[in-house]
Parts: sequence; structure tokens; C-alpha cells
Amino acid sequence: METRKLYYEDSHLRSFTAQVLSCEETAKGFAIILDATAFYPEGGGQACDLGTLGDARVLDVRERGEEVIHLCDRALEVGSQVQGTIDWSRRFDLMQQHSGEHMVSGVIHRRYGYHNVGFHMGADVITIDFDGVIPMEDLPGIEAEVNAGIWADLPLRCWYPSPEELPTVGYRTKRELPWPVRIVEVPGFDKCACCGTHVQHTGEIGLVKLFTSYGCRGGSRMEMACGGRAVALLTQAYDQNRQVSQAFSAQIAETGAAARRMNETLEQEKLRYAALQKKLFGFVAETYVNQGDVLHFEENLDSVQIRILADAIAERCGGRAAVFSGTEESGYAFALVTREGDLRPFGKAMTVALNGRGGGKPIFQQGRVSASRGEIEAFFAQN
Repeated sequence: METRKLYYEDSHLRSFTAQVLSCEETAKGFAIILDATAFYPEGGGQACDLGTLGDARVLDVRERGEEVIHLCDRALEVGSQVQGTIDWSRRFDLMQQHSGEHMVSGVIHRRYGYHNVGFHMGADVITIDFDGVIPMEDLPGIEAEVNAGIWADLPLRCWYPSPEELPTVGYRTKRELPWPVRIVEVPGFDKCACCGTHVQHTGEIGLVKLFTSYGCRGGSRMEMACGGRAVALLTQAYDQNRQVSQAFSAQIAETGAAARRMNETLEQEKLRYAALQKKLFGFVAETYVNQGDVLHFEENLDSVQIRILADAIAERCGGRAAVFSGTEESGYAFALVTREGDLRPFGKAMTVALNGRGGGKPIFQQGRVSASRGEIEAFFAQN
């Protein structure tokens, strides 16, 4: 059975009537074949259409040879006529993304000679892989050229050249394709073999926004969005930037500079804080001069600070320094430091007794225990 592909005849067809040729129950739903369909099946990097066939929801659409299989949530009577309705907002979004991708890939192929070697339409952005490096600083120029073509409202042409015509078409492809080949052309921008659905004029794409380009598999991976999807992402980004501008008391176009200034200030404050903390740890350590083995609790220290304080105490106490920081609920992080001997047997015994784990060098052990302060103090009182 061959399905008439209405989506190639009119990519803007939103509803249609067709005859049910077969309906088979599967593990995932009912596989339905019609004599004609406007539902595009997944392929070429483009997701399938969704919508309804009569009262049945279309969950997935796949191509099998010349047949188009509609996976639905309920059965349809074989031989009956059914009305199909496309989820138009989804279809139009996918066409915007796909047609915009063609224009971008065409410009990059003309400028650099690179091929599109991977294409995926995600939930928010499109990713395109190219077999060459595209510098980030080139994106504004590429974007400007593509948007100029979009706003010129150029007509797209989709057709099947004859066997004699195909060799003369000069279309963009990574390898020679056997006839028949469907060609999609954006005048002055791209001419490419493609099985997807597309807008009729470039103005329908609205705009293209190129977000980033980074190294991937020896080439570049580009992230972009078109049309309504690009507007939604830019609106979200603008709203976030507006909040940043308010937080920094900066103009909305100057938040980057404000953020850099804030980072510089924070780095200076971190250095100042570290210097003050080192002095404070020195004062704490002085209280343990020549006291031998020491157990010390300090609030709100991270693992690095615990180690620094334990080392400062060990320098002065003349014995083993044990520093713990944490809470009864979350447990305690610890550091053990000594200037001589081997802490490993003690550290192992402690973590076993206090339900913890840790490790390190003979003169330095670090880890975490799940025990109360009282349990920790009791262990050290006996050891």
C-alpha cells in the first residue's frame, strides 16, 4: 500500500480527509495506514507531526517503505473515512527551524566549504554539526546575512528533478544520491537534497538567532533557533538580564561589565577574608600551645578551612590535632594532623567507631563521620 504524501503537495495543509486502509494493534498503540496523509513522518532530523485522526490522538508517525504509519491511541475502522487534523503550531515551528537551518547551512557551505554532518531539533534549540571550525566571532555576520534573506521574503522551491536534470542541479550534498532526489531551494542561499517540510516564503521563518559555536568531533557544533522559538528564548534571556540589571543597578546593556566588576570585587573580598581567617586560626591555635593531643570543634568551615586550622593547631600543640565542623543532623567533616608518627591506624579506628570514612597520608587524614558531638568527644576521651 502506498500512502499519498499530502505534506509534500502542500506543507501548509492543516486538515484533510482520507480512507483507513489498515489498523493493527501493537504494544504501543494502533498502527494505522491511510490512503493519503498530511502527517509528516519523522526523518531527516525533523520530528514527526502530531494531531488527531477522528477521535484518535496521533502519538507518532513513521515511514515504512512507501507507507506512512500513524501510531494512535485507539483503533479506527478499516474502510472508513476519517478527518485528520495537524497540530499546526508544532508543524509551523518545525518548518521555521528546518528552513532556517537550510539557510544557515547554505551560507556556511558557501563561505567555508563546510558540510552539515549532523542536525537535531531539540525542545528549545537546534544543533547543527559542521565538519570544520566556525569561530564565535563569525556568527554575527552569518546571522545578519541569513536574516536579510529572511526579511526579503524569498520563495522556496521544492521539487523532484528528472533523472536527466538532477546531475545539472548543483545541489549541496555530502555524497552522490541516487534518483529520485527531492531538492529544496532558497534562492541565493541554498539548494539541498531534503525530505522535510518547509515554509513557502522565507518571511515565515521570522528570524534566525545563532547562540554559540564550539568545537565538536574535529569540527563545530552550532546552537541556534528560529521564529517563535527564537523570540521565546530571547524574551526569556531579556527578562533574566533585566533582573540582573536591577540587582547590579546597571543599564540593561551593561550587565556584562557590571558582572565582571562584581567578580573582581568578590575576588578581592575572598583574599581579604582568607587573610583575616588565617589570623583568626592563628589566635585559636595559640590557645593550644604545648597541650599535646587536641580535639577542636569549629562551626561553618569547609574541608579546606578545616585542614588549615588543624595544621595551625598541630604546629603549636605538640601532639595530634583533630578539627571537626558540622552539625548533629548532617554529621561532621574532620581533619587530623600530626607532625610525626602515623595517623592511619587511628583514623581507620575512628571512622569505624563513628560511622564515617576518610583517608590520606600518615601525617594527615581527612573525611566525614555520621555521629553526634558527644559521640566524637567520647571516642577521643578513650583514645
